[in-house]
Amino acid sequence: MTNKSLKKLRIGTRGSKLALVQVDMVSALLRQHRPDLHIEIIKILTSGDWKPADGETRLSETEGGKGQFSKEIEQALLDGDIDCGVHSMKDMESFLPEGLALDHMLPREDARDAFLSNAYRNIRDMPSGAVIGTSSVRRQAVILEKRPDLVLVPLRGNVPTRIEKLRSGKVDATLLALAGLRRLGLEHEIASIIEIEDMLPAAGQGAVGIQTRTGDLETRHLLNRIHCVTTGLCVKAERAALAVLDGSCHTPIGAYATLADDRMHLRVIVYSPDGKQKYEESATRDVRNPEQAENLGHKIGRVLKKRVDPEIIR
Repeated sequence: MTNKSLKKLRIGTRGSKLALVQVDMVSALLRQHRPDLHIEIIKILTSGDWKPADGETRLSETEGGKGQFSKEIEQALLDGDIDCGVHSMKDMESFLPEGLALDHMLPREDARDAFLSNAYRNIRDMPSGAVIGTSSVRRQAVILEKRPDLVLVPLRGNVPTRIEKLRSGKVDATLLALAGLRRLGLEHEIASIIEIEDMLPAAGQGAVGIQTRTGDLETRHLLNRIHCVTTGLCVKAERAALAVLDGSCHTPIGAYATLADDRMHLRVIVYSPDGKQKYEESATRDVRNPEQAENLGHKIGRVLKKRVDPEIIR
């Protein structure tokens, strides 16, 4: 069976504005290679899209953790209702259901975090007692490390919803992924961009992944045409470290890899939730394939796991 015999592709996605922009990016790239391909976008309501009773439950406190943004899409994929699913890689759990693969990536956007506020330029400018809203335990820990005098409150919802809550004065500031803001054309909302050195991104942040069934070789072959190898290797290493340390989203962990001339640099940081403890490890190795990338991530993860207080990793 040739790649040309695939006439239709059903892509599953969340229905948020950002998710739809990302699936449109996938569709546009595919049509460059296969203009004859009929693409059907199937919106799937995930657990993470259901509004909790209080509207502000922190992600780490909700049942399902990161999986709440993907499990219904993954089930539709396993059931054969869709041919692939498009995900924000930072929202994906480390361990996938049997029979599914997540090894096709679009080129990564800027992985940094952005600071949004109507009154302040950056975290340093905020007065003691000012309120930052975030649903990320990683961002919370980094903020508390630098500014334990600030007040942190959970802030959930999609990107436009969080920005509206900021505008309405529910919080003095919030932090969001720069990549999502750029994709939505909302860069004008940014007060400042936080450098990698000051806040290590979440594993996979800025990357869009495409999930498939391992046995669907035709779809996988088609997606090979738009796969970014560099992004795939970097995200593979980051997620491998995360898998060793904590497969859920309960532990504040940053992981970021770069790759140039087959040399990968991977840096991983584990925080205590209150930001008072910090464990860091990094390494640079030759990486030319997914196995080498995964090995590097596993190695750093194992080194850190021996050092981190067991009460932090749970």
